[in-house]
Amino acid sequence: MKEKIISKAAELFLKLGFKSVTMDDIACEMCISKKTIYKYFCNKEVLIEQATVIVHENLHQIINTIISKKYNAIAENFEIRKMFKEMFQSTDTSPLYQLKKHYPEIYEKVMLRELNECHTVFKLNVEKGVEEGLYRKEINIENCIKFYYILIFSINENTMEKNVAVQLEIQALEYHTRAIATAKGIMELEKQLEIFSNN
Repeated sequence: MKEKIISKAAELFLKLGFKSVTMDDIACEMCISKKTIYKYFCNKEVLIEQATVIVHENLHQIINTIISKKYNAIAENFEIRKMFKEMFQSTDTSPLYQLKKHYPEIYEKVMLRELNECHTVFKLNVEKGVEEGLYRKEINIENCIKFYYILIFSINENTMEKNVAVQLEIQALEYHTRAIATAKGIMELEKQLEIFSNN
């Protein structure tokens, strides 16, 4: 039951917002009593914290699935962006923005977790792109990774509307890719931008 509550809470928090969803809403959605929820979670903050862990695990499981499909480095980044767009299309407000505004302590824990995971994903992507001849060999990989995740996280934690954040994320990806791409990489970027805009 505990896992079902966390799963349903995560779904509702992402769809309707961390602040607006109440324990009553979750109980009503699951056709259980609020008392049942409080049996497993002493307050809403504990439930939010555990729900963000589930969201994190699900996201990175999907990212790992995308990586395993052996796309080239640039196509891989666009597939990951597409996944985020589809996953959060039912929400109006950026989940990171909501967390930062209403639950700053939980937000700090989420960010520490995400930065570690994202550093690994971004590094592998850049190294792969260099091997494929899509990214320039002389780039400073650590700085490149740092610049990109500062851009992406800054967009999500400071942009309230999710659809605006999605557009900015694609522009940030284009900006990032153009900064490190070879001539071959630019051609692949143009191809991916066209595919993305047609979807």
